[in-house]
Amino acid sequence: MSELRQQIDDAVQVIKAQSKVRPNVGIIMGTGLGGLADEIHVETRLAYGDLPHFPTSTVETHAGRLLLGTLSGKPVVAMQGRFHWYEGYTMKQITFPVRVMRALGTDTLIVSNIAGGMNPEFRAGDLVIMTDHINLLGDNPLIGPNDDELGPRFPDMSEPYSRGLIELMEKIALEDGISVQKGVYVAVPGPNLETAAEYRFLRAIGADMVGMSTVPEVIVAIHSGMRTFGLTVISDVCFPDALQPADINDLIRVTQQAQPKVARLLGRLVKEM
Repeated sequence: MSELRQQIDDAVQVIKAQSKVRPNVGIIMGTGLGGLADEIHVETRLAYGDLPHFPTSTVETHAGRLLLGTLSGKPVVAMQGRFHWYEGYTMKQITFPVRVMRALGTDTLIVSNIAGGMNPEFRAGDLVIMTDHINLLGDNPLIGPNDDELGPRFPDMSEPYSRGLIELMEKIALEDGISVQKGVYVAVPGPNLETAAEYRFLRAIGADMVGMSTVPEVIVAIHSGMRTFGLTVISDVCFPDALQPADINDLIRVTQQAQPKVARLLGRLVKEM
C-alpha cells in the first residue's frame, strides 16, 4: 500500500468511527460561502485538526471543519473551508480531503469559490457555472509516483466539469428565476491580486474569471473517477482599463450577499442529480 493510501485509510477510519453518514456527494465551500453549512442537516462535525493528515485552514471565513449529514435528503460530506497553495501547503495536502471523500464513497464533487470577473458581461455578485479551467498554479497534484488504485497515470480532462450537471443547473436556475452565467476559470498562485497587464493576459488566453483555488481539487476528483460541478461567485470586476483597488472585506461582503442563491441552487442540484 502506498503512503498516500495509508494516510487516506487513517483519516477514513477516524471519520467512520464518529459518523454513520456514508456520503455520495462531496461539497467544498469557498471563501465567504461557508454559510451553505446552514442548509445541511449535520450529524457530525469534525475539526480538521482532529483528523489524521488534514492541514489546518488559515484563511478568514474558512472555518476548518468537515461536516457529515444530509442536504436535500441526500447524504453529503462538506468541507467548511478549503486549503490554498499560497498558504504554503503542497498540492497533495490541498487535495487530500478529496481523496478522503472518494474513499468514503462520494462519486460527485461540488466546488464553490469566489473569483474576479474579467468577462465584460460579468458584474459583482453574478453566479457563474464553471465550464472549464486553466491551471496556471505552476504545479499539479498528480506529479510524482502514481498509485493505480487511486486513479490512472494520465487522466483525461476533456470534461472536467460534468456537462450533465451543467445542463441540470441551467434548468434549475431558470425554474427558480435566478440568473446564472457560464465561464472558464483560471487558477493563479496568489495571494496578491493581479496587475492590469496580468488581467489582460488572462483574458487573452480565454479565461472569464480568476481565482486561487479549485483546480487542484477538480484534477484529483477527475483522477479518482468522480464527476464534478463548479459554481463561482464574482466578487469584483477586473477590467484592466478601469481597475480599482480591491479590499478583501468588500469581496467577502459581496459573496455573502450571494450566499442564499448559492445555497438554493446547490441544494436543488443535490436533490435532483
